[in-house]
Amino acid sequence: MKKKILLLLCAACISLAARAQKGKAFKVLALYENGGHHVAYSKRAKVWLNQLAAHKGFSIDYIQNTDKIDDAFLKQYQLFIQLDYAPYGWKPKAAAAFEKYINEGRGGWIGFHHATLLGKFDGYPMWDWFWRFMGGIRWKDYIATFAKGKVNVEDRQHPVMKGIPASFIIRQEEWYTYDKSPRANVHVLASADESSYDPKQTKVTMGDHPVVWTNDHYKARNVYIFMGHSPNLFNNAAYTRLFTNAIFWAAHR
Repeated sequence: MKKKILLLLCAACISLAARAQKGKAFKVLALYENGGHHVAYSKRAKVWLNQLAAHKGFSIDYIQNTDKIDDAFLKQYQLFIQLDYAPYGWKPKAAAAFEKYINEGRGGWIGFHHATLLGKFDGYPMWDWFWRFMGGIRWKDYIATFAKGKVNVEDRQHPVMKGIPASFIIRQEEWYTYDKSPRANVHVLASADESSYDPKQTKVTMGDHPVVWTNDHYKARNVYIFMGHSPNLFNNAAYTRLFTNAIFWAAHR
């Protein structure tokens, strides 16, 4: 009798553990560029993400264009990572499905670098919804020759900034500028200290220069992280902690 009870208890414990593990698991979709001068970042990001997924128990699928994206496709995923992929050239069906995914809070979103490449590029018009989503900014310029710079954390209480130093150095970045700061329309988590740029810049600056923010006007948890050009970012402990925090916060985990 005692043996039977013990067996039943063990079975119950295994079932609870399995359900708990299942509750922690989630699926991530990463849309990434597989060409151009950002391809080295994308390749390194995939290696890092695969290792993190294996270690933390989530799964991740990759796509290189928006052809597959529709409501049914996005329904599989609790998090959408826009990994160095611009907000233009999307198939209309994909754009509509993505807007619905974010507006209705069907999953979280993290965007990097090219996600704020907003304007008219390569014959494509501005995606007005995405323009609002990113705080009403338009891409203006960038440091084509790259510069080292310091990032200052502004909201140290936000979960995305947990365990990150008050400031950290990014050794090689393009540092986009926009027609205006998005601050009036978004919640800024971190900003660039333009006075720290090395080599020093006098023209490609904004003054108020947010580089990490979230837009609380949308149901989906969302984070934009500007830094995303060099594969060497994955050697930066502050950057990988930021990326990791963003994944688990945006996915509600």
